[in-house]
Amino acid sequence: MAKLFSIGVILTISCLLASTLSVGARKQGLIVEEVAGFPDSFCRGKEKFINFRVFVQDLSVNHPNTTTYDVAQASITATSKTGFGKVRVIDDLVTVGPDGNSKALGRLQGLLTRADLTTIGIAVNLNFYFSAGPFAGSTLSILGRNEIALAQRELVVAGGTGVFRFARGYAIQKTNSTITNVSVLDYSIYTTYCAAINEIDEM
Repeated sequence: MAKLFSIGVILTISCLLASTLSVGARKQGLIVEEVAGFPDSFCRGKEKFINFRVFVQDLSVNHPNTTTYDVAQASITATSKTGFGKVRVIDDLVTVGPDGNSKALGRLQGLLTRADLTTIGIAVNLNFYFSAGPFAGSTLSILGRNEIALAQRELVVAGGTGVFRFARGYAIQKTNSTITNVSVLDYSIYTTYCAAINEIDEM
């Protein structure tokens, strides 16, 4: 009985908060409508959890066809042992396999910020933009802390567009190979996916 009472109180408070939000929003000229059935109303009950693997061709700042550019730094970046405060923007090719000539799926675009004073820890804000394959036209957002000295790094799947609306999950990043001015990054991504929009074929 106590448990049912607690649930009832929580639901009542939630309804009051939603009502207050709607009233406040209307006063500001906003239209707020409560959506029932989230997330099944979007995926029609076909939300699935999937795993897929892609590779990112990262061309360093010294590569003649670089896809990485330094755009900002802090007052201590030049003297910091970790390059603290350096900000880079990337637009890397995403491929099916580790070979740069394998089938292109899209781009990985976003910001990399050196955000640790004691080790090379990078705050990442990245978007996979898929222009080919089963996810064409969709994006997937990746956030988190990337300590690149580790053999594998876990990042957050924080959302997306298209088939990845409301996406949640995680990504494991590993360095597949490194040669002069080129690093191939291996992403194994575990995320929710809306199968109602697009059934998955092979990459």
